[in-house]
Amino acid sequence: MKKLFVFLGIVLSTVGSAVSAQEVTSTVPMQKSSWGDAETSEDVCYIPDISLDMRGGFRLGSEYEAGRFTGDDLNIDINGYISPNFSYSLNHRIASSYYGEASWFDATNWLTLTYETDNFSITAGKDALLMGSFEYDAYDLDAYYEMNSPFYNDFDCWQWGISGAWYPADDHEVLLQIANSPYSFDDRGYSFAAGWRGAWDWYESYWTTNLWMTGGDGLVKGVNLGNRFYLGNFTIDLDLMGRFNEIYGGWDIILSPSYQFGEWGRLFAKAGAEPSGFSDDLYIFLGGGFEYFPLKENKNIRLHAAYTYNEYTVGHLLNIGLTWKMNLTNGIKKLFGVAED
Repeated sequence: MKKLFVFLGIVLSTVGSAVSAQEVTSTVPMQKSSWGDAETSEDVCYIPDISLDMRGGFRLGSEYEAGRFTGDDLNIDINGYISPNFSYSLNHRIASSYYGEASWFDATNWLTLTYETDNFSITAGKDALLMGSFEYDAYDLDAYYEMNSPFYNDFDCWQWGISGAWYPADDHEVLLQIANSPYSFDDRGYSFAAGWRGAWDWYESYWTTNLWMTGGDGLVKGVNLGNRFYLGNFTIDLDLMGRFNEIYGGWDIILSPSYQFGEWGRLFAKAGAEPSGFSDDLYIFLGGGFEYFPLKENKNIRLHAAYTYNEYTVGHLLNIGLTWKMNLTNGIKKLFGVAED
C-alpha cells in the first residue's frame, strides 16, 4: 500500500509540474493512436491524461444468496505524448476482486510506447494479445464478467511483445504481433497474430489468425472473426472463435445486441456457448441489462443493472452497480487555471 501512495504521489506531482509549465504544443500533423480515431491534429498536448476508473455494486444470486455489496476494480489510466509521433499508455489495477497478482507488473494491464505516422504504427511493451472478438476487445470495466465466455474469463491476454499496424485506407488496419504465449508454461514460447480491422457505416470487422506456442513443438491454432453490425440505434456483435489443439482446443459463438437511447442510456443483451475442454459439456452464458448515464456533458458516471446466467461461473446473478471515472488531469488543470481540453 505504501508503494501505491508513493506511485500516486509521483504521478500527481508530475502532472502538476507539467500543468504549471503550461501546455506545450507542436505544429507537426499527427495521427491519434486510438484505432478508429484516424484524424490529424495540429496541436499536441504533452500534459498526460490521468484518470481513476472504479466499478462496484450489489450482487444477488447463486453465489450471493443473501446479497453482497462488492467492489470490482479500481484502475489508474494514464495516456500522453512524448513527441508528435510517440505516445504512451498505462493501465494498472490498483485493486480488483477478480485478479490475484503476484507482482506489480502482474497487476499492469498494459504499458505501451507507440510510434505512429499517417501510414503505420509500431507498439512495444505489455499489451493485449490481438484477438478478433468484440467481447474480448472490451475494457474490463465495460464487461460484465459473469456474462462472458469461459475463454474470456480464463485467457491470460496481457503479454509483453511488439506489434505493428499498417493503414492502407481510412478506417482500415492490417495488424501484426509477436508476444509471449499464455500457453507456454516454460517461458520459451511465443504468440503470433495477423489481423485486419475495417469499418463502414453499417459494419465493423475485427478478424485475426493466431498461433500460440505451448512449449516444445506444441501449437494452438486460432481463427477469430469479430463482426459488428449497425442498424439505426441497434448494434449487433457476432463473434465466431475457434481454437485447434488436443488440449486447449474449443470454440465460441457469441451474439450481443444492444440499443442506444441517445447519449443517456443503453439496453443490452448477450448469449453464447462454449464447449468444455475436459468433457462433453456445453457451457451456456447469457444475460441482459441497462446502462444509464446521468451526466449530459460526458459519460464519466454510469449506473447499471444486469442479470446474468453462466453455467461456468456463478449460475444466476443480479448485479446493480455504479461505474465512475475521476479525471485527475482536468482537476489539476482547474487548480492551476488551465483550460480543459
